Amino acid sequence: MAFRWVHWLGVAGVLVGAVECERPAADATATSADVDIAGVDSSQFTPREKREFSRYAKELPSPCAAVAVPVAQCVSERRDCSSCLTAALAIAKAVREGMSQEQVETLYKARFDTAGVKSIPLDRSPARGSTSPLVTVVEFADFECPFCQKMAPALEALWENRKSSLQFVFKFMPLAMHPHGEISARAAIAADRQGKFWEMNRRLFAAGTQLEERDLDRYASELDLDMDRFHSDMRSEATGERLSTDRKLADALGVKGTPTLFINGREYESKLDLQEWIDAEIAAAAKSRDSGR
Repeated sequence: MAFRWVHWLGVAGVLVGAVECERPAADATATSADVDIAGVDSSQFTPREKREFSRYAKELPSPCAAVAVPVAQCVSERRDCSSCLTAALAIAKAVREGMSQEQVETLYKARFDTAGVKSIPLDRSPARGSTSPLVTVVEFADFECPFCQKMAPALEALWENRKSSLQFVFKFMPLAMHPHGEISARAAIAADRQGKFWEMNRRLFAAGTQLEERDLDRYASELDLDMDRFHSDMRSEATGERLSTDRKLADALGVKGTPTLFINGREYESKLDLQEWIDAEIAAAAKSRDSGR
């Protein structure tokens, strides 16, 4: 699972270079239509990059629905939107990385389009972190999914360093393709009933292929769980209902695979840097809170 912006085409740099060689010399100079945005360092832009950045900044809308102006105007006029500068910085980064117009617009929509924010009920789901968070991250995951297992340490480290500002919520999405996915989810729910969800969560994601019932019993014993209660809760109707509720929610949200993350209601796009996204959300939320908005 990649955590940084990447070129979708491995030969993107070669193709762009070939096009550059054919451009008229006059097209390589900046124009009066170029914009400078306070807080965005464009000093190292080539003339082409400056033009592209300026065009995107003047065309892409403010991330705040109440501020119906382009990003550049939002920043220059200091409009009441704490995310406009963040958006401008994201555009600048995309341009520096040589993204195509389609890539920039697709990723901008994923990151900033207000229409993409979804309401996600959090009740009864395992949660940790701040009770009044600046940012809430919701993960839909399968304990047997190798991609979820690979991503788990990074999410753990990210949360550990931001727990005062971040709330992390877990949703169960065992996939039919994983034979131990559901029984592992049931074990995690049973551990949650005894206040040990996150401890079991770490063991399950670190387990690799060791997710047989005897393995789950061993993890529960290591956590000093009441084993009779653990087995009863694993098989209970309430546990089945918890799984069904999360599956239905995943369907309603259009979740197609695991792991899937939502950051303050926006589905995370893996071509974007997860840490940068979350830190930018925390900064914008803190700025909005401190200004009383």
